[in-house]
Amino acid sequence: MNVVNSYVGQPIERIEDLRLLRGRGQFVDDLHLDGMLHAAVLRSSIPHGRIIRLDTTAARVLPGVAAVITAAEIGDPVPTIPLRLVPMSDLVPYEQPVIANGKVRYVGEPIAVVVAESAAIAEDALELIAVEIETLPPCVDTRSAAANQSLLFEETGTNLALTYTTVLGDADAAFAAATTDEYYIRRERFDTQRHTATTMETRGLIGAWDSERQHLTVYGAAKVPFASRGMLAKQIGLPESAVDLIEGDVGGGFGMRGEFYPEDFLIPFAARHLDRPVKWIEDRREHLLTCNHAREFDCDLELLCRRDGTILAVRGRINGNIGAYIRSNATIAPRNIAQFFSGPYRIPNIHIESTMLVTNKTPTGTYRGPGRFEGDFFRECLFDVVADDLGIDPVAFRRRNLITRDEMPAKLATITPVRQQEELDCGDYLQTLDRCLAEFHWVDKAKLKGRLIEGRYHGVGIGCFIEGGGVGPRENARMVLESDGSIAVYVGSAIVGQGLETVCVQIAADALEVPMERIRIFHGSTTYLHAGFGSFGSRSTVMGGSAIIDAAENLKKAIRTAAALRLNCAVDDVLLEAGMAKSPDGNVVGWTDLASENLRADGTFFCDRRTYGYGAHAAHVAVDPGTGHVEVVDYVAVGDVGRIINPMALRGQIVGAIVQGLGSTFLEHLVYDEDGQLLTGSLADYLLPTAIDYPNIRVFDQEEYPSPNNPLGAKGAGEGGIIPVGGVIANAIASAIGVQPKSLPLSPSRVWELMNP
Repeated sequence: MNVVNSYVGQPIERIEDLRLLRGRGQFVDDLHLDGMLHAAVLRSSIPHGRIIRLDTTAARVLPGVAAVITAAEIGDPVPTIPLRLVPMSDLVPYEQPVIANGKVRYVGEPIAVVVAESAAIAEDALELIAVEIETLPPCVDTRSAAANQSLLFEETGTNLALTYTTVLGDADAAFAAATTDEYYIRRERFDTQRHTATTMETRGLIGAWDSERQHLTVYGAAKVPFASRGMLAKQIGLPESAVDLIEGDVGGGFGMRGEFYPEDFLIPFAARHLDRPVKWIEDRREHLLTCNHAREFDCDLELLCRRDGTILAVRGRINGNIGAYIRSNATIAPRNIAQFFSGPYRIPNIHIESTMLVTNKTPTGTYRGPGRFEGDFFRECLFDVVADDLGIDPVAFRRRNLITRDEMPAKLATITPVRQQEELDCGDYLQTLDRCLAEFHWVDKAKLKGRLIEGRYHGVGIGCFIEGGGVGPRENARMVLESDGSIAVYVGSAIVGQGLETVCVQIAADALEVPMERIRIFHGSTTYLHAGFGSFGSRSTVMGGSAIIDAAENLKKAIRTAAALRLNCAVDDVLLEAGMAKSPDGNVVGWTDLASENLRADGTFFCDRRTYGYGAHAAHVAVDPGTGHVEVVDYVAVGDVGRIINPMALRGQIVGAIVQGLGSTFLEHLVYDEDGQLLTGSLADYLLPTAIDYPNIRVFDQEEYPSPNNPLGAKGAGEGGIIPVGGVIANAIASAIGVQPKSLPLSPSRVWELMNP
């Protein structure tokens, strides 16, 4: 039996789905520990102010209340949440304390935690806490923040936390030299709205303290358990070996879930403080109010090109409203939006500044395709504006400026202050554009531009993108030969509902040359490996899968070594096949017989170079001039993701990402009033796409250009589906109504206003 390479590349149904669909999953709220208490969090109703009085007396004496925890109980100094990625000393003053300490800076900031015998008692006790806050003037947008009239952090003297600068060539010189009619310059402003990832399962935690072992266990970890363990251990004053984070089933991540939040300290602290398990489950309003928000950027950009459409330079400024604090990954979107602004296009001169401004809104973080979704909207809309002004077909404009296969690897702009240099690894961007146009039937549909058919205006839009994935620097895996001959595979990658369990089984089965049924995956928890790096930046398959391959090679060496002693032959002469070890003279020993040797092997994959998937999307829309409603008549996505491990799982990821992108483009908007109060705090106001809203999505995947940076040849594919959606839809609407949208979301009222200025 030879099963080499028989699973990777096959559309195998997700092995985790049967358990989950039968209700046999184990999410954090399914866990119940003996003696468990329940927590509720008192949150600020004021966006900006000083805490004058905090009286918890009445709450503490309510029957069933075990404790009320404030900054006073935690002690001085109150820990803050550090940056997980690319920490910088200049940003330390803007870190969020785990609980309000003298000042509040956004509605929803934790002020106190009540721990009680039931969640209902804890909620009742919150009403008994008396809080007096001296209000301070709020700033809620980048303009008021930049004016520094109301400072969130008086000691810094500014609301401008950081400015990234992205440079390639000399943009200023290129603009200065453009003095004849041969050149064309266009300046435009665009903005994207604040919204967030909305997972099926809200956040939740259980903290459990073992006083005898002096050991803390936290259930409900996700995304980056090892990094979160390091943060928590340092904050709470324990060695990392005394803290374990346990990952169960997770109902969605999308970049938001699993980052370190105040509750990730407060609940374990409460458990240790009381020496009893403590559970906290976030409700939907808390989710919308306190989880990392995303996407709120505005920009002022200039594009320089020749009259034939050849792009020469881009420059400008992008302002990011990052909310009240710098939380664990708040720097990623502002960095990405600048560094990857050029996308798959040849732009020889770039100078873009991207700012991070603190305001009295909920802190921001990453959301699927952070910075790239926003940057693609800005770029692709700007391209259509320029092409229209020059009288150039939008497809021809893109074709002229796409990086060619022969130009690979192609350097991207350098960004400071981190001095990070990136280059596109491989690919043929013209190929995916051409296939997208063919599958979409662009030539025929382009004739619909602006036509009124049965009372609706029709239009089409196109856009190209890149997706950076495979974020390093390394990932780990371990394989153990069990007594029944099965293989336990422990991975540092986290599983957040993306189907990674199935993908890991496919990779491990092929690497070991055994049936899938003999592989069991254990993921995420800090108890399994000495170190792991989690799932973010489209890295889990690329990095985790490559670590599995390394572990498999090492396990096979261990099996050959043990079998050689049994078979009385040289190690190199042992042949492994279908769970058996054979000697040259035909003697055989089964892997099951070798399990008593306690055979195990670790694997690690190192890589400091990203992978870059890429592709093109096209959309056909119909706009009702009476209401502004937009129907997505057809949507085609073509992408090259390197080697495809599971086409079925990949298609689900891409379709889901496109639907998220359509929700981001049309519906989702976290609206604040001028006083810093969130107006969309429930799903009655914060609209989400449903399964029937966008049925006409067609996905075509390619694997023509495997990545040279990992043994799988895979490129990250979890985010590419969402990245170009906003720009593609905006351009399709512009094609239909003759007016270019420059702001998201494109709600019916906004589209109607574009048509009726």
